[in-house]
Amino acid sequence: MAALAGAGFRRYATYRQATIAGAFTNTVFGVIKLSILLAVARQAGGTVAGYDAAALSTYTWASQGLISAVWLFAWTPIATRVRTGDIAIDLARPAHPVLVWLAEDLGRAGQALLFRFAVPMVAGGLIFGLRAPTRWLTVPLFAVSAVLAIAVSFGCRLLVNLTAFWLLDVRGVSTLYVVANNTLSGLLVPVAFFPGWASRAAYATPFPSMLQVPTDILVERHVGATAVGSLAVQAGWVVLLLAAATWMLARGTRRLVVQGG
Repeated sequence: MAALAGAGFRRYATYRQATIAGAFTNTVFGVIKLSILLAVARQAGGTVAGYDAAALSTYTWASQGLISAVWLFAWTPIATRVRTGDIAIDLARPAHPVLVWLAEDLGRAGQALLFRFAVPMVAGGLIFGLRAPTRWLTVPLFAVSAVLAIAVSFGCRLLVNLTAFWLLDVRGVSTLYVVANNTLSGLLVPVAFFPGWASRAAYATPFPSMLQVPTDILVERHVGATAVGSLAVQAGWVVLLLAAATWMLARGTRRLVVQGG
């Protein structure tokens, strides 16, 4: 698995110009988003839903830095392999396909964290300033939460891709997934900005575990037992989503056999 993760890292590290362009784009959009959020905070008297200017800045730059690592865009490589029949190669490997794909995705995410997380955070800190953690556990808890967020995202993306066994073309499902993810994950605005019922509905889905939870840990809205509980929720989603994906893959494989695959 470590070798597969390393291969995933090296694969995405070869796209140097795309990495630089992506980091620049995330930084530009971060400036725009934070400017809007700070204007809202000023109109509200300095804080919104418990976020002051420093917390909003940290939330914005952390979320912009995590976008590529967590991957909140359309992602259909496995669906393509199902449609073309190349999935047969994955099924013939000695390791379980879900574990193989997860290892490769963790390697991809590691490359994104190394380059596309650091640049927006440094640029945002220099331009707007950041909220410095007041507890020494904040940074390691955030690191664990970020890894779990990547795994949660992978589980959701994998489920979307595996619908190709039945639909063949997953573009519609993928589009709906991206819209829901960008809205409910905390990418556009913190989930705490939502009305009470909408916030509760969002937290009943895995989407906040991809972005909102890690950023809330970093800005120390979740501390102590609350932070540990948030990590437990993320871990629960990882187990549930990967179990669902494993079951779905088994059902899809059976369908391929029935169809003559």
